[in-house]
Amino acid sequence: MWHDIEAKVDLLNFSLVAQAAAELIRDSGGAPITIGVSGGWGVGKSSLVKMVGRTLENDKDAAKKYIFLEFNAWLYQGFDDARHALLQAVSDRLLEVAKERKTFIDDVLAFARRVKWLKLGRIALPTVVGLVGGTTLGGPVGAVLGAAGGFIKSTEAADREKELEKLKEAYGQLHPELADALREEQPDSLPKEIQGLRDAFAGILSKLDVTLVVLVDDLDRCLPNTAIATLEAMRLLLHVPRTAFIIAADEQMIRSAVRVHFSDGDISDDLVTSYFDKLIQVPLRVPRLGINEVKVYVLLLLAERAERRGKISAQVFADAQRSLLDSLQRAWSGGITHEVLKRAFGDDGAKTLSTEIDMAEQLAHLLVSAEQIAGNPRLIKRFLNNLAIRETLAKAQGMTTGFDVLVKMQLFERCASGAAFEFLAKNVSAHDEGHFDALAVVETALRNGEEYKALDPSWTGSFYEQWLKLDPPLAGMNLKPALYLSRDRATSIASYDQLSAEVRAVLEAALQVDQVIPGLVTQLKALSEQEAEQVLVRLIRRARSDNWSGGAVTRMFNCTDAYPNLGGVLVNALQEISAKQRPSQVGPLLTGKSWATELVTQWKEDKDTPTQLRRMLGLRGR
Repeated sequence: MWHDIEAKVDLLNFSLVAQAAAELIRDSGGAPITIGVSGGWGVGKSSLVKMVGRTLENDKDAAKKYIFLEFNAWLYQGFDDARHALLQAVSDRLLEVAKERKTFIDDVLAFARRVKWLKLGRIALPTVVGLVGGTTLGGPVGAVLGAAGGFIKSTEAADREKELEKLKEAYGQLHPELADALREEQPDSLPKEIQGLRDAFAGILSKLDVTLVVLVDDLDRCLPNTAIATLEAMRLLLHVPRTAFIIAADEQMIRSAVRVHFSDGDISDDLVTSYFDKLIQVPLRVPRLGINEVKVYVLLLLAERAERRGKISAQVFADAQRSLLDSLQRAWSGGITHEVLKRAFGDDGAKTLSTEIDMAEQLAHLLVSAEQIAGNPRLIKRFLNNLAIRETLAKAQGMTTGFDVLVKMQLFERCASGAAFEFLAKNVSAHDEGHFDALAVVETALRNGEEYKALDPSWTGSFYEQWLKLDPPLAGMNLKPALYLSRDRATSIASYDQLSAEVRAVLEAALQVDQVIPGLVTQLKALSEQEAEQVLVRLIRRARSDNWSGGAVTRMFNCTDAYPNLGGVLVNALQEISAKQRPSQVGPLLTGKSWATELVTQWKEDKDTPTQLRRMLGLRGR
């Protein structure tokens, strides 16, 4: 298995881009710099940001020249103090370094107090000081501000008295340091306080003679309010000498967040661009992978697995990685040929990995050209992970299906249209030995260089022609085991059951919505439970293809509202979703459902489940 986290080893030839970004920071000479690493979902933004940091860490005397801080904005999604999380993280990191170096600790503590002042807020402070005076104050900051906010909003005398009691109770446990801060007079205006914070921040970095390098990740995963709050907090520290911010975020997602944040006003495209450009000095887009890059990436992933299994040594893998990445840097002059791939592993390694080399070379074009994958590193890794699971299942069940057959069949499942897959499944299931005899004619014709003629209208297009050319030829093979392993795409492999016109009409209606609709539930109830399950299986298939988007997942609940007995089928599908990707929209739909009790408990207790969803799972159902 390959982990879906930022890469520690460069398999994408990003090192050149990372070195260029690091060089910009070195050449800044202490001047502030902000680099925005942009790109879509799964293209490797996080990996590239981390590589920039590691490149700087390898500099001579890096520990003396830089202070590194990794900040993941998504971790603070759903928390009231998300706006201050970055400021607090910077404060904590500076204090840690000051204590390690045993110098300028008082300066950093003064900066930390300013951060806490901003966290308390200028609106609540006058109320707090006026009401509570010099008493001992306490309570979690969120409770303090909540009580203060409630007091301000109250108009009735009885309500004000209750809110005052809440306020006093909240302050009863306040950290002594903050209680002392509240009793101090702070006559400065908020703008002066902010400037004071920036001056204190700049002074600390100057005295320590370091550059603070902040690596900001997952900003585009946040809801608009959290994304903008993080950017606004970042703005307080931007353009301060000796700072470097490297921000990983999809530019379009951030622009959308800006629009949502300023939705009450009429904001033009120029204003959105201006807002973004004031934050980002150097826009850096993650380079899209081409055929050569995907060829090397797939081969290195497969070689990495071979190294873990002891088929090749760690040294062979390391040498091959270095050789292939060097070749990529010169790929413009001749491309990555079969010989280049073999030579990277040496004679013995190339013989051991001959299947992997052939596979990478054949798959690269399709993994780049297929719309459903389009050279996306994360999708490629998921594709290979799914293959690894199927290979394990095949061995456990005594199937003799080769890995190359599994690769070819899964590629078809992932990239072919639903109608094309149904055509394949129908023909394989109709044959007693699982053969698709018609493949022999077209495979032979293509090997002879003849024009491609589609077996069915649904098989029209370049993907199907390229897929049929892939090794191994499938004519004469028993494909039922491979179809069984992809049974989520076929309703029944043993006896293929084609959808009736009524079921197909309901399915088409279900695919057009992204919520639970009573009228659609009624239509599903008019079908039999078996027919409703056919609809649900196909909706699950579409949700998987859509990377478990919120709308694609939500629409499946129409089926379980019609037939609760189908809840088990839906639960199995929901368990495929990675923890951090679980959509918050399903929270109200799951709570109160008897068939989802165990799943709800599991998701609530899983710390990787998004905070907003965990909160929703604590609410009553619809």
